[in-house]
Amino acid sequence: MAEEVKEKISVDELSGVQKAAILMILLGPEVATKVFRELSEDVIMEITKEIAMIKAVDPEVAKEVLEEFFTLTVAKEHLAKGGVDYAKKILIEALGPEKAKKVVASLVKNMETSIGFEALKNIRPQQLAKIIQKEHPQTIALILAHLDPPKAAESLAELPESLRVEVVKRLASLSDISPEVLRRLSVVLEEKLQNVSVTDVEIGGPKTVAEILNRLDRETTKEILDELAKQNPEMATQIRDLMFVFEDIIKLDDFAIREILKRVDKKVLTVALKGASEELKEKFFRNMSQRAAETLKEEMEYLGPVKLKDVEAAQREIVELVRKLEDEGVISIGGAGEEVIT
Repeated sequence: MAEEVKEKISVDELSGVQKAAILMILLGPEVATKVFRELSEDVIMEITKEIAMIKAVDPEVAKEVLEEFFTLTVAKEHLAKGGVDYAKKILIEALGPEKAKKVVASLVKNMETSIGFEALKNIRPQQLAKIIQKEHPQTIALILAHLDPPKAAESLAELPESLRVEVVKRLASLSDISPEVLRRLSVVLEEKLQNVSVTDVEIGGPKTVAEILNRLDRETTKEILDELAKQNPEMATQIRDLMFVFEDIIKLDDFAIREILKRVDKKVLTVALKGASEELKEKFFRNMSQRAAETLKEEMEYLGPVKLKDVEAAQREIVELVRKLEDEGVISIGGAGEEVIT
């Protein structure tokens, strides 16, 4: 079992995988999901186990881990230059214009003795995975955990198979981290962390892993969960219980279905329902006017055979819409999903 990262521990005492676990969490689930897509199953497993063991991280350790990540990134001579502009673009997307501006200014100030952001310009999930794949799974998990789930999933998928499950396990064990730990991680996140309350903030843990896995394809998700179940059945069950898959929409009430129908792209819904159970199809049809339901049925029939990957992509898009509606307080999806259906 991975050793839990203790508060006040020195960053020098952390392995590469442990650093990755901390970084994943701080970057957020969306980016973590993309990173996971860049990892192999073995790498995911290694990082996941580390993340699963993390309960809290010292602010100074967090800061040093993030700073080390950026230092390693900008030091890659083969990466394209022009990093500051690209860093601003990334941060604007993640934090918004105002916060991004402050964070970039702070980062540049604190890294003015280094080569700066130039090497960050062309960093993609594939590149991120290459940079962190030799780190300890816990370090990778930390990186992914603070990324937006879609980005984290892409990066996770690029990692070696042997590392993926380890990363997921480490992510699952991350629970909360004090604001002081976060403020020390990196000037890139400095402005964001200044808004954190003085109490511990819940990050990582099984919920974060579930959010990331929800954005991966079914085959990869099943492989990770099956392998995780062999090593840590309880953790695998926790993650499965927190996952929400497309077929779980059948558990939602009629109000929620109507809210989904108001916002969903009808073309996406048409493709998604091609791979749905008859019960779920009927649930959508019942919440539509007779004319709209008939039109949708005709479009599905007219569509003909659809590639499985396209159906799954459409279903993931709708699941993300459901999650967004829940985050906005529009609907409630409850706490549990079902095991991935293959």
